[in-house]
Amino acid sequence: MEIQVTKRRKRTHRPSLKFEKEAACVVCGVDEVGCAPLAGPVVAAAVILPSTGLPRKLAALINDSKIVPAPKREAAAFALPQYCVISFGEASVEEIDTLNIYHARMLAMRRAVAGLSVLPQLALIDGNATPKDLACPARTIVDGDAKCLSIAAASIVAKVFRDAYMHKLADEFPGYGWETNVGYGTRDHRSALVRLGLTPHHRRSFAPVRMHLGLPLFPDDCPIPAIDDPEQDHWD
Repeated sequence: MEIQVTKRRKRTHRPSLKFEKEAACVVCGVDEVGCAPLAGPVVAAAVILPSTGLPRKLAALINDSKIVPAPKREAAAFALPQYCVISFGEASVEEIDTLNIYHARMLAMRRAVAGLSVLPQLALIDGNATPKDLACPARTIVDGDAKCLSIAAASIVAKVFRDAYMHKLADEFPGYGWETNVGYGTRDHRSALVRLGLTPHHRRSFAPVRMHLGLPLFPDDCPIPAIDDPEQDHWD
């Protein structure tokens, strides 16, 4: 007699309000996107969810932005401002090249929290690092965009916001594929660097860009060339 073994399905975990409920105060979730691309700013978002929670259908769309399909991300990002207090913060390409990407990421998150129209009593931050001089106390949560609903919401609106900006830049600087790769170092983007050269929106401190310029891989070894356009990387 053959014995059949039934495999137990892994439970799919979704972001919840566990951390917000534990805080028992006004909380904002904070996350950033755009650390790895070769071009464009890093963007952070801070999101305060309504005290009554999100509608069930909207909450079902919220998860780590990296795993949510683009149509659902955009639908969620369109709906969230109707219920939430949201603020965005950015660090420009020039700031990334001057400060390094870690400190630029911290700066973007600090700006996002400072821009909220409601001062939170606690910031729940994705990752394990807390920006200095944050407008309120903070708690870091590793993989927070997969565990905490307000952080997941921040990850979604930040990604949709930044992607839209890169799509707009793609119209001004065609050929780099930013309408699809949103500045990441894909094959078409790297080949475009060879064919078309650099734009003011490329991060000159990042290794692939420095290699294209014929500079040492580490910025400390050689000054980064000045960006031609002083107005680059400002939101309209």
